[in-house]
Amino acid sequence: MAVGLRHFTARAGNGSEEPILDTDNGEELVHVQPSVSVAVGDRAPESPGTLYITTRQVIWLSELDREKGYAVYFLSLSLHAVSRDPEAYPSPCIYTQIETEADEVEDESKDSDSECSEVLDLSKIREMRFIPSDANQLDTLFQVFCECAELNPEPIEEGEEEGHNWIFSADQLEDEAGAGDDVEWHFSQNPTNTIGHSNGHHDLASSVLELQINDQRFEDAEEMEQDSDTGHHHQSQHLQD
Repeated sequence: MAVGLRHFTARAGNGSEEPILDTDNGEELVHVQPSVSVAVGDRAPESPGTLYITTRQVIWLSELDREKGYAVYFLSLSLHAVSRDPEAYPSPCIYTQIETEADEVEDESKDSDSECSEVLDLSKIREMRFIPSDANQLDTLFQVFCECAELNPEPIEEGEEEGHNWIFSADQLEDEAGAGDDVEWHFSQNPTNTIGHSNGHHDLASSVLELQINDQRFEDAEEMEQDSDTGHHHQSQHLQD
């Protein structure tokens, strides 16, 4: 499976503009969103095209040029989020971060040259934005991204504990909530609080969980301290009596 952003031009024939999918291996089309521009790296947005979201990948095909299209597997998307802040980007969009084969810090000037040159080197692209003409579709697109990302969890390497995968389904969250009061951590089940989705094992999820655990431990420590102070107070009164 190719890693990172790649060119995609495989369209169905007979006048159909839809992409050719790997249906033999179970790939299915989940969502189609027309009139979506794409901004690759720091480049200006392309002319509008159609966004196809499948159970395995995200595909964008130009409406004007049949030879222009991009695709990225969900396993290569390390993060996706809704961006509505005009200071971050002029247009509301779905912002994505892409893992590459050589995902190492390189000289910024080289990256800038590759993105601004006529020949676009997709192997160095680490960011991409999908800009729908109708900004009201952002929440729907984000939800579809989340659902399909959960269908593509990162493979667990040998020796790696399964407990470090911070992608949970609603059923799993409900099971944890009903496990008892001794559970030290809790996740919000309110989807309106979600501002982004991180795929795989990342420091963000780990930091959030660690913060929640530490908060719970601090609360437990305070309760123990209060109980201890109460006990000393009662003992003092008993001695005075």
